[in-house]
Amino acid sequence: MVLHKYCGSGNDFLIFHTFKHQKRSEFAKKVCDRHYGIGADGLAVLLPHSKYPYEWEFYNSDGSEATMCGNASRCVAHYAYHQGFAPANHSFLTQAGEIQVKVKDNVVESNLGSYKSLKKIHLNIQEYNGDWYLIDTGVPHLVHFVKEESKIPYSKNPILTQLRQNYNANVNIAFIQENGFISLSTYERGVEDITLACGTGMAAVFAIASMYYGISKKAILMPPSQEQLTLSFKDKNILYKGEVKYIGICIFNQNK
Repeated sequence: MVLHKYCGSGNDFLIFHTFKHQKRSEFAKKVCDRHYGIGADGLAVLLPHSKYPYEWEFYNSDGSEATMCGNASRCVAHYAYHQGFAPANHSFLTQAGEIQVKVKDNVVESNLGSYKSLKKIHLNIQEYNGDWYLIDTGVPHLVHFVKEESKIPYSKNPILTQLRQNYNANVNIAFIQENGFISLSTYERGVEDITLACGTGMAAVFAIASMYYGISKKAILMPPSQEQLTLSFKDKNILYKGEVKYIGICIFNQNK
C-alpha cells in the first residue's frame, strides 16, 4: 500500500486517498507505530465528496478519530493540490466542518474557522497555579500562560496527563515573550504526549492571548519544533499559516 508522508511544523502525517469508506482505527495504529509501522502523529484519508474536492477521515496515532487537526489540514491541502484533484485555493470537509485552504509553494494557510470559548477555571496545581481556559478550536483545549518561559514543559508529566484525563482536552502551556512572540507546548490527545507542534493548540493559545493578554489580531507562535507559525484573525475566524514539508512515498505491507 502506498502512503505519502508529510511534516507540518514538526507534526508528521501519513496521507492517502481512496474511494472506500470504512473504519481504519486499527490500520492507523499499525501504520503510525514508530517501531513496527512507518511512524506518524496521525493518518489522514481523503475521500470523494459531492460538494467539495474531497472530505477526510483523520485518525490519531492511537487509532482514535479526531474531528480536526490544524497541521494535518495544511499538509492535506498541499497533497491534494500536488496530486491534481484540488486547486491551490480550495475547501474540504472535516468532521468539524468546512476548512478553507490556500497553497503557495510550500507555504499553506488554513482557515480554521471560529472558536468557542467554553469556560475559565482557576486551578491550584504546583507550578501551573492560576487561570486556565477551556476553548474549542475544532477540538477541545485547555490553555494556561506561565510567567517564566522555563516553565513550559517539553516532555509529558503526571500533571499534564491528569489534566488531559480530567477535562478530555489537549493541554497547552504558553509564554508571551517581550517581542510578542508566543512560545508553547501542547500535550495532545490521541498521541498522549507533547508533540513538536499542534495547529489547533496554537489557535487556542492565540485566541486566549487575544481575549485576555493583550495580543493583537496577528501573532507569531513558536512550538517545540521551533518553526514559526503566523496566526491572525479574519473576522472571527482564525487563519493559520506556515510551511509544510513533503517527506516522501512510503510502502506499507498490510499483511505483516
